[in-house]
Amino acid sequence: MATAVSDSFLALLLLVLIHCTFGIVRYSQNAGVEGQLLCFGQPAENVLVKLYQQSSVLDVLMDVGKSDSNGSFKLGGTAVRSTRITPKLNIYHDCNDGWNPCQRKRSYVVPPKYISMGLQPVRFYDLGQVELSHRAEGETRDCFH
Repeated sequence: MATAVSDSFLALLLLVLIHCTFGIVRYSQNAGVEGQLLCFGQPAENVLVKLYQQSSVLDVLMDVGKSDSNGSFKLGGTAVRSTRITPKLNIYHDCNDGWNPCQRKRSYVVPPKYISMGLQPVRFYDLGQVELSHRAEGETRDCFH
């Protein structure tokens, strides 16, 4: 009898390890980010902001919004992964852009301490005031977002 129980336990343990190894066990994780966008020191209204879960193949959209009349925004979203999520915020804007095609795009990685388990963000990463009129390091252009 003891052998049958230990064999059953080992089989169950092996099944759990296989599930974990191949990423079958997945967890709901969330992140949030907020801030205020400025263009030449004035609130940047209606600026598109998107929160993504970074992926090696294709980023997954977690939340999307636009800045309000004060230039403020607040996004929060959930992703289900077997490993820790790596969220990033993309800001798409035309501040100080002249007649150039497409939009300027800035990306900010959300630090790990602002990631939590569950369906709703517990803490929001505060970007503070972000001045969009100058070129930021790593800034790109994006026509299809």
